[in-house]
Amino acid sequence: MTRFEAQRPEGDRKAQRPEGERKAQQPDGNRKARVPDDSELVEQARTGSQAAFRSLFDRYHARIYRLAASLTGSSDDAHDLAQQTFIRAFSSLAGFKQQSSFYTWLYRIALNATTDYRRKQARKLETEAAWESPESLRGLEKTAAPAEQSPDEQVYRRELAAAIRKAIGTLSREHREILVLREINGLSYSEIAEITGLEPGTVMSRLHYARKNLAATLRQWNISDRDSCNI
Repeated sequence: MTRFEAQRPEGDRKAQRPEGERKAQQPDGNRKARVPDDSELVEQARTGSQAAFRSLFDRYHARIYRLAASLTGSSDDAHDLAQQTFIRAFSSLAGFKQQSSFYTWLYRIALNATTDYRRKQARKLETEAAWESPESLRGLEKTAAPAEQSPDEQVYRRELAAAIRKAIGTLSREHREILVLREINGLSYSEIAEITGLEPGTVMSRLHYARKNLAATLRQWNISDRDSCNI
């Protein structure tokens, strides 16, 4: 060993560590942080974490708003109902046993909030006004016609979408709720049964009659099933 090597500063010796060792000690900056699931966020929110509940709010607010808009046809009412839903959920977290998923529990609260809201308002939605909001239906959000369509075709699609919204507004509350949950929010039969407290067979039966009544109304308005599928 030379004199220079024997007196080499400690910092220089650390710099000569094997490349693999140096890499092993460096943090993996490319590794993404794990996103907590609903149950973890619920438990954190129960202990008073506002950030955890905010994460749940951000995760599901758009879905709850879309559900409320679909059931009321009113954007303003939907905003109020979404807010009420999350207020009720926050105040009821202690009683949530997580025997169901958080979002089905939240959907059930939203349905109850909608029913209570209508009762407190003591008014019946008018069919003509109830479905004017373009955000009422997820499927009808596709009414923005492709650029290659002619102006006449675009007008026809918008008028057809408005007619379908009105037709859904004529359904009974029970049929409209099932139709919205299945066709607009895309929930499974078992999820709808869990939210509404109905048996799966009852869900399928109500959905069948909801579709049948909707089709009958559209035919009365000279709108064919084929036309409605082209929205």
